[in-house]
Amino acid sequence: MQTLLFSPGAYNLAETTRCIEVAKACRHDFNTLFMSYGGEFEPLITQAGFALERLEPQITSAKADHIYKVDQGKKIGYMFSVDEVEMQVRNELALFERVKPAAVVTGFNMSNSISCRVAQVPLVWLTHSTWMLHSLLEARLGTWPDMLDFPPLNWLPDAALLWLTKRAFALTTLILRPYSQVAATYGQAPFTNVEQIWTGDYNLLAEPAEFCELPLPPSYHYISPLIGRLDLPIPEEILQLPRDKPLVYFAMGSSGQPQVIAKIITGLKDRPYRVIAPVARLLKGLNVPIPDNVLVTDWLPAHKVNPMADISVIHGGIGTVMTACLAGKPVVGISMMFEQEANIDCLVRQGFARRIRKNRLTSEKLSLAIETLLADGEAQRKAQAFQKVVQASLDPTSITRFFVGAFGNGQPALADR
Repeated sequence: MQTLLFSPGAYNLAETTRCIEVAKACRHDFNTLFMSYGGEFEPLITQAGFALERLEPQITSAKADHIYKVDQGKKIGYMFSVDEVEMQVRNELALFERVKPAAVVTGFNMSNSISCRVAQVPLVWLTHSTWMLHSLLEARLGTWPDMLDFPPLNWLPDAALLWLTKRAFALTTLILRPYSQVAATYGQAPFTNVEQIWTGDYNLLAEPAEFCELPLPPSYHYISPLIGRLDLPIPEEILQLPRDKPLVYFAMGSSGQPQVIAKIITGLKDRPYRVIAPVARLLKGLNVPIPDNVLVTDWLPAHKVNPMADISVIHGGIGTVMTACLAGKPVVGISMMFEQEANIDCLVRQGFARRIRKNRLTSEKLSLAIETLLADGEAQRKAQAFQKVVQASLDPTSITRFFVGAFGNGQPALADR
C-alpha cells in the first residue's frame, strides 16, 4: 500500500485532531505515518494507534507560545529562524527519501511547502475557506479584523478599514522571509504571500459548502467536517450539574489568549446561567478567581459535552465552530485572529451567532449577547437548521474517496509550483 505521511503542528489541539481524523478514515487503504516536531498534543497520535517519527528541532512550550503570539499579531518576528527552517526541510527530505510517501498531509507545517516542492511529493493542506484571506475580502465575506480595532483607525469608514486590512495582510509576507531564504538555497522561488505557502497541490475544506459559500479554485475540495473526538469520558461533575439554569459551553481551543479567557471567566460571576469551561490549561499560572457558577475543567470530549449546553461561547477555530454547529445551539464568538473572526462572521450570516470584538469585550456585552440569543427563538431555529446541514456533510467516506482517487492509483498530478 501507498504511504500517507501526516505532518501536524502537534502544539495545536485542533490541528492534531484534524490530522488524526483524516488518518483514521485512510488507515485501511494506506499505510499511515505521522511526523512531528513535538508539542503538548503529540501523545494523541500514538494513543490513536499511529506510528510516529519525531524530528528536530523540537518545539518547546515556550516556542509554541512564541508561534501563537506571532500568528495572532501580538508579537513581531519570525515563527522560525532561517536555521530552524533549514533543519526542518533537511530532516523532512531525509524522511521522504526513506519512507517514499505518496503524499504529505498538513494543516500548518509551512516547511512542508518547501520540502514537498523540492522532493516533488504531493502536498495536501487541511484548510478552510476563511484562510483564503484575499479572496474572502474581495468577495466581501470578511470584515476588517480586530487588530485594527483601536483609535483612531476604528473611527474610519468600513471601506477604508478593508483597504487597510489588505495592506496589513501584505505585510505578513515578512514572516515568510526565513522560508523564502531556505527555498532559495534549493533553487525554489520565494513565497510572495502567506496564502501561497499554505496552499498545496490539493486543499481540503473540512466544512459544508454552505458555511462560507466562497467560490473555489479547482485544487480545493470539500470533505467531511473534522470533529475532534477525544477519547475521554464526560466527568461526573458535569453529569451531575443541576439543570435549573441555562448551560453555557465556553471553549477556546488551544490558541485562546489566557488574559482574554481570564476576563471572560471573571465576568461570568453571578450571571443567571451555569458554565462549563474546559480552559484549565490555558489559565495555568494565572491567579483567576473562579465564580461559583463556572466549572473549569481540563480538556473534554467536546463532541459529547457541547450538545449538553444551551449556547456556546467560543473563539472561532474551525474545529470548535463545526462542533458548536453540530450541537445545534446559538453561538457567541470572541476571536483571537482573523480567520477565527471570519469563521464567526460566517455563523453571524447564518443568523444564529453574535461576534464581540476582542478589544471591546466587557462582561456586560458578553452577558447581553448570551441572554439575547437564549431568548431568540429564531436564532435557535436557524442553529438547528444549520445543524442539519453539518450532519448531512458528516461523511468520513468523502475523505477516503478523495485520497484513494488521488493517490491510490498511479502518479498523482502536481500543481504548477
